[in-house]
Amino acid sequence: METPVILVYNENPESIAEYLRGRKCPGRLLTASTPDAARRLIKDVEIVFAWKLPPEVYAQASNLRWIQSMGAGVEDLVVNARIAPSVVMTRIVGQFGAPIAEYVFAEILYRQRNLAEARRLQQARMWQRFPFGSLKGQVIGVAGLGSIGLEIVRRARAFDMHIVGLSRHRHGTEEVDCAYDGTEWGIFVRDLDYLVVTLPLSARTEGVVNGTVFSAMKPTAVVMNVGRGRVIDQHDLIHAVRSGQIAGAVLDVFEEEPLPPDSPLWNLPGVVVTPHISGPSVDAEIGEFFLGNLTRFLQGQFLHGAVDRTLGY
Repeated sequence: METPVILVYNENPESIAEYLRGRKCPGRLLTASTPDAARRLIKDVEIVFAWKLPPEVYAQASNLRWIQSMGAGVEDLVVNARIAPSVVMTRIVGQFGAPIAEYVFAEILYRQRNLAEARRLQQARMWQRFPFGSLKGQVIGVAGLGSIGLEIVRRARAFDMHIVGLSRHRHGTEEVDCAYDGTEWGIFVRDLDYLVVTLPLSARTEGVVNGTVFSAMKPTAVVMNVGRGRVIDQHDLIHAVRSGQIAGAVLDVFEEEPLPPDSPLWNLPGVVVTPHISGPSVDAEIGEFFLGNLTRFLQGQFLHGAVDRTLGY
């Protein structure tokens, strides 16, 4: 495959295609930003570099050999029966950890330092001292110790927090103060001040953070989800906040996106909603990741971010 046909698909594919051309990407680059445009091109495509290409489009991809996701999530791909078993799948790894960790600690520091009260007093022109806390000694639990989770752990260490981790395969557990596996949720969460969920979505993880988990947490604890929306049972989360089982939640991902306007999460006290922005994709960064993998692909080498369809990530 000397000049592979590559389809670049997202809301603004020309931007990243321009970057790839500037880096002398080996191959014929096609772009599409709508399902109809992708359908007209997909028959001849050998490589897809995309974000959320509609599942049904793959039914016509008879020459497809490799799919590179533009993000870390591939749950829509691994369950797609229209994609032949021979097609290699890869996801972006190692790129989103730093911005997501910054997002997490921006929210934690805002709460710990009681900055909402600081702003309120400023608006009222009141010179008045107010209570606030420190991160030192606070207990943070990171569910999922992949590249994103470990970036959060690294920053928590700098703040002298007590760090607890949960990992199905015990990956990264040497970086935390105490580690548990996926059968020990109750013990894992019981002393946490902050639970940060970075887990991928799979059959094993869907809805795993549910009412049982919330009932084991302290009423002062805060849940933060920067992984996948369906890992948390949203109905149970709403009940847990309303009933006082937990103090609140910071949510960047949801069961349904965009979050419907009638969702109670929008104005539920103690809950912060952001529109899936914690780990933004930067054209240059994901473009370089793709180009590196493309070189390996053309040389028959193992690809970074290879997906195990049986695991779901």
